[in-house]
Amino acid sequence: QVQLVESGGGLVQTGGSLRLSCAASGRTFSRYAMGWFRQAPGKQREFVATISWIGGRTYYADSVKGRFTISRDVAENTGSLQMNSLKPEDTAVYYCATQKDGIWPTTRYTNFDSWGQGTQVTVSS
Repeated sequence: QVQLVESGGGLVQTGGSLRLSCAASGRTFSRYAMGWFRQAPGKQREFVATISWIGGRTYYADSVKGRFTISRDVAENTGSLQMNSLKPEDTAVYYCATQKDGIWPTTRYTNFDSWGQGTQVTVSS
């Protein structure tokens, strides 16, 4: 399995930006697709974005398209999520995850097999 650690969360005002990072260790991170999910209190875990392990293709939830950018640095074993034009509804715990097998893209969190501990993002109005 891949071990993942997120960082970069915090408190920001509406319209602000944050950059989340995901540091990977363990098995070959480069051969895994990577995704970001979020979970707000009382809500189910929600897909945010994913990036493929071949070609670096990206796919986003409609709610973040045009505002968030997912990327990865295979050499550094890291991934990131640049979040711009943040809104209060973006407030959640954000998780990075890896997908070893299966069809890409997938938005189902059950298709991802390794998860980080999460980082809190709070957007004030």
